[in-house]
Amino acid sequence: MITTSLTASLTIQERHLNRLKEFLIHQDGVERAAYILCGESSSSLDPWTGHPHRKFFSYDILPVPEDEVLSSSDQHITWKTDSFVRTLKRAQEQGLTVALTHSHTGGFAEFSDQDDANEPDLVELAQHRNGESTTLLSLILTSDEKLVGRLWTTQQQWIPLRLISVVGESIRLHYPGRGQGQSSPILQRQALAFGRVLEQDLAMLRVGIVGCGGTGSATAMLLPKMGFRRTALFDKDIVEESNLNRLHGATQADVDAKRPKVEVIARSLTELGLGMQVKTYQSWIGDPECRDALKACDIIFGCTDDHAGRLLLNRYAYYYVTPVFDMGLAIEVSPSEPPEIKAMDGRVTALVPGHTCLLCRGVISPAIARDEALKRNNPTEYERRKAEAYVLGEGNPSPAVVLFTTDVAIMAIEELVHRLQGFRGENGSVAQRVRKFHLMEDRRQGANPDPYCPVCGSVEYWGRGDVDPFLNLVG
Repeated sequence: MITTSLTASLTIQERHLNRLKEFLIHQDGVERAAYILCGESSSSLDPWTGHPHRKFFSYDILPVPEDEVLSSSDQHITWKTDSFVRTLKRAQEQGLTVALTHSHTGGFAEFSDQDDANEPDLVELAQHRNGESTTLLSLILTSDEKLVGRLWTTQQQWIPLRLISVVGESIRLHYPGRGQGQSSPILQRQALAFGRVLEQDLAMLRVGIVGCGGTGSATAMLLPKMGFRRTALFDKDIVEESNLNRLHGATQADVDAKRPKVEVIARSLTELGLGMQVKTYQSWIGDPECRDALKACDIIFGCTDDHAGRLLLNRYAYYYVTPVFDMGLAIEVSPSEPPEIKAMDGRVTALVPGHTCLLCRGVISPAIARDEALKRNNPTEYERRKAEAYVLGEGNPSPAVVLFTTDVAIMAIEELVHRLQGFRGENGSVAQRVRKFHLMEDRRQGANPDPYCPVCGSVEYWGRGDVDPFLNLVG
């Protein structure tokens, strides 16, 4: 029964889905069951619907013990509630939500009448054990790896999950009607290359772009032409004259009017007439007013050049199991005239649980992030410390060329498309790709996580979702 404006979705770590398949899908065709413990992200307002949204993330997997199964066949499974009560206890202690998961080995990707009859009793037990506000997820995994789910909010009320994502080396989406419907005539040529389903997948995704300069504006302008339909833009800066050589959509009139970058890009996207719904946030990404919009995003492109912003997104990718495609361009030149190009490196790093983070790759510096935070929050103190050489001052502007910032944006979108569609084939995902433009080389850069890294060296916070303080960041 559905009588609420609340929406919900679930993201499963790829490693967890692999474990579920081992537990639940056997050649004997008998149904089996497991529990998923889930972290949660709660947004009071989804920017695109105006309704509250709850997003859940797989945190741990617990199979139902074989000795607790009372009966099972290829049509049903029943088991004692002992393990369910133990799981509820752990969920309450850790602030997690339980997802009941069972297999439908015949490929039937719908809840059965038996499921409808049994689950309200389990909701009642959960709410008696953990409190009246306790919710319960229910999930079906079929033998052909289809997923369908719902969220029980009371014994009488449930809502379907808007989207179930499986995130890891690949990104797999599950939602009602996937693979049905007609392609847009605008995207017909793209469908000839990638198929019709990719267009549907892209239209389902909510995409955040953090930083709206050279790479961010290029990313934004390409998204609607690929079939994306919802994006959120985050950047606190206005358009300056030095931006005009690489900020797509910006004009001299925007410089004169001191227009925010997010408004300029939003205008350009709207003028394309391709149905893109754009939300803008003229704030630094760590500001609380960005939080609901950030948490509503399914994919994030990190296009900021500040270490503090990258540090936040670096943690966010793991806590919220949200793929972040961080990008950067570094050009090193000699002091001669004309300058000699010594290095010209475009980088795209994919951040998801199981990949090495930006800290362990040496891409971001906590010391520089600290100084940036001081400058943002206490500029007077920053200038005093800068004068006394206690903080790193700004140097000369970094070189930037629109050809290469745009190319890096294409690399990032290409990585996302591969993870959704798989056009590069098996082992085609690249955790960190560096294009050395001056050498005409692409390199895959491996890196091992620091075992003591709190972000990627331990699974403790992967899928944890909302914690207080946000991302366990203090100060």
